[in-house]
Amino acid sequence: MASAKEFLEASERKDVRDRWLLSLPALLIIFAAALGPLLVVLLYSFMVKGDYGDVKLWQWSTEGWFSVFFQRDIFDDTVSLADAHLTILWRSVWLSFLTTLLALIFGFPTAYFIATRPEGTRDIWLFLITIPFWTNLLIRTFAMMEVIRNEGILNTVLIKIGIIDAPLQILYTDTAIMLGMLYVYLPLMVLPLYASMEKLDFRLVEAAYDLYATRLRVLWRVIIPLVKPGVIAGSILVFIPALGAYVTPRVLGGGKNMMLGNLIELQFGQGRNWPLGAALSITLMAIVMVAMLVYVRQASKGTGSHG
Repeated sequence: MASAKEFLEASERKDVRDRWLLSLPALLIIFAAALGPLLVVLLYSFMVKGDYGDVKLWQWSTEGWFSVFFQRDIFDDTVSLADAHLTILWRSVWLSFLTTLLALIFGFPTAYFIATRPEGTRDIWLFLITIPFWTNLLIRTFAMMEVIRNEGILNTVLIKIGIIDAPLQILYTDTAIMLGMLYVYLPLMVLPLYASMEKLDFRLVEAAYDLYATRLRVLWRVIIPLVKPGVIAGSILVFIPALGAYVTPRVLGGGKNMMLGNLIELQFGQGRNWPLGAALSITLMAIVMVAMLVYVRQASKGTGSHG
């Protein structure tokens, strides 16, 4: 018996070892293609910037990380907060949060509407939701510009019906950036929400109505807890790309209302400060990771309380 048991254990160890060996090429590719560039960016953030861009290899410095939050006066070398960087950081987080919140507000009823249609027509509505993905992001951003500019569709309609006398200055503001990101990323909220609502047992909703629950109470106590995985997935899919957005702030913000993506591109381009650009990139990734952990943990607590 002992020899048979030892034989089975040895066989299992060999099987595990063979699986790891078979997976090794894929793991190496993932490491080289995904983690490799991140390690390069991390190393660049601790190097001395070059005279004309790039970095001075193997010359270490923390100036890049220092410059993320602080700046030195060019005359007396005094240290102060980097107000411009902090403003851009706050604008990026705040606009991304508002975009995610508005996408949830508009995406939730849209997904609910599609999920409650007859099965034969749901595919048509989903088809309409995915149509914007057929067009390049830059084209969609310019389309939004045509809507909100001074002589655009929105201002023209508001003037024609007499609500306003002069065009609203929306373009090249934070509001324009938020509207552009909302238009671009709204489908990323609708699709996960629909995937959760499609599996929703609407007999529970009917039972809640039979127990004289109000519409708001049914929504808050029955529907939202059951579709919370879709809310979490949609919020993550919207918040992360919005936080690192580059094209939409560049076009609709006019280069004045920058976000983190634009600031990073500026350091790698005209600023020629690659260590600072690399440090900002790692900072952006850290913000995304913290936001995801906090959001998922809070959402998980909420799900548990309803369980």
